[in-house]
Amino acid sequence: MAKEIERKFLLVGDDWRELAKGTHYRQGYLNSAKERTVRVRTIDDKGFLTIKGITTGATRVEYEYEIPHAECTEMLDDLAEKPIIEKARYKIEFGGFIWEVDEFFGVNKGLVVAEIELPSEDQSFEKPSWVGEEVTGDPRYFNSNLVANPYTTW
Repeated sequence: MAKEIERKFLLVGDDWRELAKGTHYRQGYLNSAKERTVRVRTIDDKGFLTIKGITTGATRVEYEYEIPHAECTEMLDDLAEKPIIEKARYKIEFGGFIWEVDEFFGVNKGLVVAEIELPSEDQSFEKPSWVGEEVTGDPRYFNSNLVANPYTTW
């Protein structure tokens, strides 16, 4: 069993854009129940299946497997809940950690968040100047919830 400890933040300004090139992601949910989400995702020419458990604090169990890209695309198009999440992900090293900045498109256009994965919930870390308010505990920002309640409808 793998545990994911992740904190999520809104961004301040655009200074982060100069630090990394984005990678295109398409992802959809075969099950978006908070107790067990099942996600399929393409990252460039690779496909992935991910199963996640319920989030407690900033921690949840996660299992991820690479699957054939063509099958992943079929699942996104034919089986996934709509709308599909489309975003660019930027990976930025800062203070000994990798920050992942997600810039959303489509029905979630305008939403930009940064996430940091940590080895423990009480791990201290330095926030870059472009990282603002923490939204880890706000379920509106969970990708699985952005399908049923897109950012542009808030």
